[in-house]
Amino acid sequence: MEPFENRIEAGRRLAELLGDYRDRDDVIVLALPRGGVPIGLEVARRLHAPLDLMLVRKLGVPGHEELAMGAIASGARVLNEEVIINCGISEAALERETHAEEAELARRARRYRGDRPWPQLENRCVILVDDGIATGATMAVAARAVRAQRPAELVIAVPVAPPATIERFAPLADSFVCPLQPISFWAIGAWYRDFSQLSDEQVIDMMQEADDLESGQP
Repeated sequence: MEPFENRIEAGRRLAELLGDYRDRDDVIVLALPRGGVPIGLEVARRLHAPLDLMLVRKLGVPGHEELAMGAIASGARVLNEEVIINCGISEAALERETHAEEAELARRARRYRGDRPWPQLENRCVILVDDGIATGATMAVAARAVRAQRPAELVIAVPVAPPATIERFAPLADSFVCPLQPISFWAIGAWYRDFSQLSDEQVIDMMQEADDLESGQP
């Protein structure tokens, strides 16, 4: 299996598998910032669908922030009980981390979206996009947050994820679209030649580009 050149190529490859959703007026693409936004922009461009954000934050273990003990989105929280127990995380420490990440969610919402109203998802087809799934904590909470708004259909679409993770996500979505499913999987970035981190400014520019595409501006 060859890695993707970058997120733009990955988004185009993903969009090819989502052709059945093109030109449907009930479809909306939701991307997880930051890495999912260029993927989502390419998918939205090719499906002629609007793009918005699903803001999710990982809850990192204090002192080992790269290790997820859960994740939060607006109105939803998913916890990894095994990590919490094994790391001896207290309820107070969990709540402190949750409050800190809620504040970061609010900051990103203001920074990325300004005063735009949040989209209504009820009875719509939601395509939830990221640049890949490893442990799946952030995507799981995103999917549950979307489900709480009663969409007609939920599609999880990512360029790369291991088969075991895809199987685990089957109950959370109506369908799961993923062109690259390596059995030997150690990190999302290993499947991109260019996996550069994105800045807030790049996310804002991409969301403006999505708005321009939706309004028909060049």
